[in-house]
Amino acid sequence: MHPRVFEEFERICRTRGAGGDVLEIGAVPSRESLLFLPALSGARSRIGVDLAGDAEFEGVRIVGADANDLRGFGDASFDTVLCNSVLEHDPEFWRTLREIRRVARPGALVAIGVPGFDRESPGGLLRGLARRPLLGGPLRRAMPSLLAATSTLVVHDFPGDYYRFSPQAVREVFLAGLEAPEVVRVLAPPRIVGAGLVPRAARGIPA
Repeated sequence: MHPRVFEEFERICRTRGAGGDVLEIGAVPSRESLLFLPALSGARSRIGVDLAGDAEFEGVRIVGADANDLRGFGDASFDTVLCNSVLEHDPEFWRTLREIRRVARPGALVAIGVPGFDRESPGGLLRGLARRPLLGGPLRRAMPSLLAATSTLVVHDFPGDYYRFSPQAVREVFLAGLEAPEVVRVLAPPRIVGAGLVPRAARGIPA
């Protein structure tokens, strides 16, 4: 995990008062796990799930499970649910989103990070390069296609790599129905991190 992404999750958890019973989707048995965020040091419990299988690291347990079906956890089991760099590898990520909502308690913090794309275009850089004698001709011919592009993280199969998400998708799909949503873009190519709170009145699990 890039340190800047780790810092963003730390900021979200610290400012939102995360803690209680914490679940990380896609946890790894190392200090790079979000379960080791300093903001979560006082959590009542910390547990992770991952396809790689059961593991334990420095007192934190990771359960081998598919996040599409977290039947090992009951409804409303966690006060904080974290997920980073997982949904792009999940062919049916919407099932994981549903399970995240199901296991989150009313008032729980949900924070999700994914590789993304944004409205930025490399236009300024390309126009500058197009003025150079050796590059100008080929670049000017390719300019319409290049200006229609946006940067995104390279393919990183683990085991597959299926999706990239926009800030709009994070806000309107991942955080749909959550209260106090926030979406931030960090790094380039962009990583998008979104967070929100499960409503206390009704959890509203999407169909």
